[in-house]
Amino acid sequence: MKANQLRDLSNDELLARQQEGEKNLINFRLQLATGVVENVRLTRQTRREIARIKTILRERELVAAKGTQS
Repeated sequence: MKANQLRDLSNDELLARQQEGEKNLINFRLQLATGVVENVRLTRQTRREIARIKTILRERELVAAKGTQS
């Protein structure tokens, strides 16, 4: 999912997607250990999506903090 599409989601939806991605990474690592890997690129895509989500959440946190300081 693109960053623009992620920015349209609420914080709760972003956190849910982040948790889902982290669960997918754990499952992928288990599949990798057992040798039943279907899509190797999926792990890279999931890690990048988690990073995008964390970046967006941090941006929102900084904007909220900046608004309360003034």
